[in-house]
Amino acid sequence: MDRPYGKVLDKLRNAGLRPTRQRLALARLLFDAGDQHVTAEHLYALSKSADAKVSLATVYNTLHQFKEAGLLREVVVEPGRSYFDTNIDNHHHFYDADNGELIDIPASHVTVSSLPSPPNGKKVDRVDVVVRLSDSD
Repeated sequence: MDRPYGKVLDKLRNAGLRPTRQRLALARLLFDAGDQHVTAEHLYALSKSADAKVSLATVYNTLHQFKEAGLLREVVVEPGRSYFDTNIDNHHHFYDADNGELIDIPASHVTVSSLPSPPNGKKVDRVDVVVRLSDSD
């Protein structure tokens, strides 16, 4: 029989993170539901619904720790508005600002034909494309 926290416990340990009660609770909400895009506020609301005892500050800190450990990608859609993506594979996004929805675009559906040369001593690590949507009139 599987342990209730087995998968996320292994995920945290493999990422080098100590599996605290708060991290385990938030990891289950993030990773047991399949690929998803969440804001810190949305994850905080989910945690309250699940009766997990975490503060909003803990949610922010944990999301950034998970990002630094390579468990999440942060997608900044506008200044002060970020989503955290549990799908860390190479892909891009549609962003619908009207309803706040972020939708995955497979990497193979976007072609970037030219990039400027990076500054000396730097290399291009990744290209993130966010295609902004609006209602068609």
